[in-house]
Amino acid sequence: MIVLCSAIMPAIATAGARRTPGARLSALTPGDLAPSGSSPLAGMTWYVDPNSEAAVQEAAWQTSDPADAAEMGKIAAQPTAEWFGDWDADVTAAVSARVDAAAATGSVAELVAYDIPERDCGGYSSGGATSDAAYQAWIRDFATGIGSAAAVVVLEPDALAGMGCLSASGQAARLSLLRYAVAVLGLHAGALVYIDAGNSAWQRAAVMARRLRLADVGRAQGFSLNVSNFNATSDEVAYGESISARIGGKHFVIDTSRNGNGSDGQWCNPPGRALGTPPTAATGYPLVDAFLWIKIPGESDGTCQGGPPAGTWWPAYALGLARNAAF
Repeated sequence: MIVLCSAIMPAIATAGARRTPGARLSALTPGDLAPSGSSPLAGMTWYVDPNSEAAVQEAAWQTSDPADAAEMGKIAAQPTAEWFGDWDADVTAAVSARVDAAAATGSVAELVAYDIPERDCGGYSSGGATSDAAYQAWIRDFATGIGSAAAVVVLEPDALAGMGCLSASGQAARLSLLRYAVAVLGLHAGALVYIDAGNSAWQRAAVMARRLRLADVGRAQGFSLNVSNFNATSDEVAYGESISARIGGKHFVIDTSRNGNGSDGQWCNPPGRALGTPPTAATGYPLVDAFLWIKIPGESDGTCQGGPPAGTWWPAYALGLARNAAF
């Protein structure tokens, strides 16, 4: 089991120091953006990628199918998170490019760290770092890419909720790695970290609260819910409030990217779903820092329902989500 001991803390400190942000909008921190007493995400303008798959699709359909282009514009116009994992040959450069692009527009990047060993327990999104040491190096490089910029970081979707597939020693190692990641990212004052906590249809609130405590949620901004899922916002709010009450009132964010029609009990490319509430920090719930689009609407969950591999852009599914949206 990997532990955060004095022998490895110098390596963390070095990782936090070696990136210099240069002329980027690095002085912007969450504290500068949020009114006193409000969500730390209040006042942020989140980055909208002008070259996203949805934006490219919208442009391609402008002439041939303007009606569908307009529907795709519902996705293209919204800020979505960028996911980073073992597909990034140089994660420092990839993260840096994203936060620099956001800073150039006066906005804040939303980042997902998704490289935990034995990711997705061999499912559609399997992969991740090949060892604990490799993950520690990867998360240091990920954090270095942030530098002193402001960023919202969702840490390892499903890693806590789905860790029951691991042996006892494997679970202990995973918790240790999440603590390590929280510590590394905590050296970057602009990074607001939300440890993923699954969703209301997965683990009981008491179970999730215990796992979050063991992952050192006290040192993070809070936790995230409903990532890549479809559960109704009201269900996630109630679930999150129940977890929060068990861990000292920690705040949370909810992925509303595809929950406009709620869930039909399926998690992999279910038909008939819809875009949910657009990203906002004005949630109406004191403990909910924001509704975010963490899962990119239109990217497949896996090879089910006729879909392409996980993470692959699927225009037809994106179009269905948009057409069914209530906005």
